[in-house]
Amino acid sequence: MKNTTHSKKESPVHDLRSAIDFLQTLPGEFVETNVEVDPEAELSGVYRYVGAGGTCERPTRKGPAMMFNNVKGYPGVRVVTGILSTRERTGHLLNCEPEKLGFLLKDSVQNPIPPVTIERGQAVCQEVIHLASDPDFDLRTLLPAPTNTEEDAGPYFTMGMCYASDPETGESNITIHRLCVQSRDELTMWLTPGRHIDAFRQKAEAAGKPLPISISIGVDPAISIAACFEPPTTPLGYDELNVAGALRGYPVELVNGITINEKAIAHAEIVIEGELLPNVRIREDQNTNTGKAMPEFPGYTGESKDELPVIKIKAITHRKNPILQTTLGPSGEHVNLAGIPTEASILDMVERAMPGRLLNVYAHNSGGGKLLAVLQFKKSSINDEGRQRQAALLAFSAFPELKHVILVDEDVDLFDTDDVLWAMQTRFQGDIDTINIPGVRCHPLDPSQTPEFSPHLLQVGTSCKVIFDCTVPFHLKHHFERSKFKKVDVKRFLPDFK
Repeated sequence: MKNTTHSKKESPVHDLRSAIDFLQTLPGEFVETNVEVDPEAELSGVYRYVGAGGTCERPTRKGPAMMFNNVKGYPGVRVVTGILSTRERTGHLLNCEPEKLGFLLKDSVQNPIPPVTIERGQAVCQEVIHLASDPDFDLRTLLPAPTNTEEDAGPYFTMGMCYASDPETGESNITIHRLCVQSRDELTMWLTPGRHIDAFRQKAEAAGKPLPISISIGVDPAISIAACFEPPTTPLGYDELNVAGALRGYPVELVNGITINEKAIAHAEIVIEGELLPNVRIREDQNTNTGKAMPEFPGYTGESKDELPVIKIKAITHRKNPILQTTLGPSGEHVNLAGIPTEASILDMVERAMPGRLLNVYAHNSGGGKLLAVLQFKKSSINDEGRQRQAALLAFSAFPELKHVILVDEDVDLFDTDDVLWAMQTRFQGDIDTINIPGVRCHPLDPSQTPEFSPHLLQVGTSCKVIFDCTVPFHLKHHFERSKFKKVDVKRFLPDFK
């Protein structure tokens, strides 16, 4: 089955291992080490320097993905991080130019390919089985969930694809949530309000029943990024695995669980099977009392939650010699996972409202892929004046957690922060080009969105959303033409120039 939305050669990537193999053929995209590393703070500390990027504490940089082959206390389990930590590498893995990734995902939402279920004997994720009913079962000694910093609430799985189904309709959803290891067979799960799996959990809890849930770790990058779509682009009942299928041009393969009535990603490295328990809550940092959770996308460590739902683990299955995939919360990987689906959502909504005017969108690194978007808008006539601001309003509707929008003209490279700031310095007047929208719900992890920060904010998670219109008024465009240089063939002077 071919993907009809993009004419491109077939990708060699179909799971995490083929993604790693592919990256090893590309210069500077993958490194590995055999030196023993401690999963408690040290592993993340190393990658912060190597290639985390994003909003991580400086010094950090954009760099290669990294495999740790020798994890202290866990022989036979490797840990990989940073698979999607640069936009360029994400483009390689999705077989798409980096600046066109938003369009690729938009088209994939519009041309879904549903997943299929295969027989258990064909699923590599079930090559090895550990049942929680066994007396020697202990999640904490089976899998090296990293502790990102020394003050984390505990070890976390940060790249687990959480898959569950509506107990009334049977419709399924896949998404990523922070999962903290609490005991030999328990995880806590933080669910941001409005997430689909939380809606499923609430329905099951109202009926006094547990919600079966699978957590697939180490999957095809197409699945990881598709799982990060949010409403309204993927409304309740839309299975994001449809998007992953469209990205590859063939269905994602699922397999029925060993111990639960739910499916998991058949080619995953590791699968945790469990149930979200009804009416059970525990404190996230009960084992450490740090008051902290883990580093999140804005670059700060979030506060631990006093009451979180509990996943009771029933089994762990995995491939032979499994690879545990992890990410740093403030890294460039989070930017791409969150930001590229955001771009697709904005492109889709604005294109339907005003075709041909929004040229591109960039969910900026500094906002963790969520808080800041740069919109490149083309005014073709005097009648387009003001429509750029309508596009910004639509962007807020397409992605409700967005806080700031910067509008630029078609001659500005929206992926070049220097160029965007140049437009702000030469095409922007603060008193007429700043549009404030106060008292709007945004993202609860932005630490400036509290009543303590501003008395105008009545609740945590509300914000003043702002549009910065850095576009030139249409009737003045001829006064703002950039200096034009002679076009030359640079390779005549520098043959190796790229």
